[in-house]
Amino acid sequence: MLQKIFNSQKYVVIMLLLVTTLVSAQNPSNSALTSAASVAEAGMSESRLDKIDQMLKEAIAEKEIPGAVALIAKDGKIVYHKSFGTANAEGSELQKDDIFRIASQTKAITSTAVMMLWEEGKFRLDDPISKYIPEFKDPQVIETFNEKDSTYTTKPAGKEITIRQLLTHTSGLGYGRIDSDEKIRKIYAKAGIVDLFTTDNVSIEENVKKLAELPLYAMPGEEWHYSEGLDVLGYFVEKISGQAFDHFLKERIFEPLGMDDTQFYISEEDEDRLVAVQHKKNGEWQNFPITFYDPDYPFKGAKEFFSGGAGLTSTAEDYARFLQLYLNGGELNGNRILSRTTVDLILKNHAKELFGDPNKDHGLAFSVLNEEGARTGGLGSEGTFDWGGYFNTQYFADPEEDVIGIILKQTQGDTGDETGWKFRQMVMASISD
Repeated sequence: MLQKIFNSQKYVVIMLLLVTTLVSAQNPSNSALTSAASVAEAGMSESRLDKIDQMLKEAIAEKEIPGAVALIAKDGKIVYHKSFGTANAEGSELQKDDIFRIASQTKAITSTAVMMLWEEGKFRLDDPISKYIPEFKDPQVIETFNEKDSTYTTKPAGKEITIRQLLTHTSGLGYGRIDSDEKIRKIYAKAGIVDLFTTDNVSIEENVKKLAELPLYAMPGEEWHYSEGLDVLGYFVEKISGQAFDHFLKERIFEPLGMDDTQFYISEEDEDRLVAVQHKKNGEWQNFPITFYDPDYPFKGAKEFFSGGAGLTSTAEDYARFLQLYLNGGELNGNRILSRTTVDLILKNHAKELFGDPNKDHGLAFSVLNEEGARTGGLGSEGTFDWGGYFNTQYFADPEEDVIGIILKQTQGDTGDETGWKFRQMVMASISD
């Protein structure tokens, strides 16, 4: 009788342990991004991380950069988060929670929003975008271009742009003022396309519909060209979700992840946290002037343009939360944003040989290091994903090592800055577990 009672109690204990294990697997208690108790405990070398301090201080002394905020996380623990140098030409000391224009780092967040709606069965990746934004129906491709007056002739593309192609920059769209092709720069400028952001009262709907009227400069699915595809998809998110794009991101991504300092436009009380874009003139750092964009857009003007490709502002710690979401297989803070299977899909090669970088593939949100890239050294393990931003920001996340590296700067022009590759290489060399 006693043996039966013991066996029964043993069975209950085993079942409770199994249930606890299953619940923990679905809602990991350690999924939040937190500070490490110690660098060594997180499997990093403190002495090697100290060399990153030295490298960044030397870059500032040699005027490669005016300042930087750097963050490193390992196994979901922040092991390094420091600021160096100045936030503006007036010499204000840079703080580690200062706000940066992350420009194209916006793209992965927009892609995530798109894939959240994909998970809800709202569309297929190879659906034509014209099914949802009819203005893109029957696209045309540039056939001839007149350099004198920017006029052109076109021919039918013969196929539609797909959502997958917009995510992977294989749609045939260009990027206007920052495009590598002069004819695209001229055509987009003449049409008044907004490339990055604007202080004018322009909506993404207006911009995208205007873009849809212009010719492609490559057949959809046949070439890789960095493009405004993610701006198109920002408007697509509005159409599918029925929410303004900024509201969707805040409600569905930023608030669940605790990204409290990530937004398109910052409040008046946070203006002094915005790092100035700087450039070098006569060997000295100066705040960047207004050109085809106003670098003060986050707190000036109409605040109505929500660029899915380049518009967000954020902090190093906020963006680390976003990257940790992917390293966790789509979950953070007990909030599941994406399925693990969707994260796997996003990190596969979707542009194939079109991307043109032998070291990287192109997924649905990031470039992804392939076997050849891992063999070059200093970039991370195979599967490491990364991107950067127009104002000199870089990030990477290595799923195999569970490491995140983020380095944020705000500069324009060629300054000889090599901190991006040095930082990444030195972070990987600091792993000690």
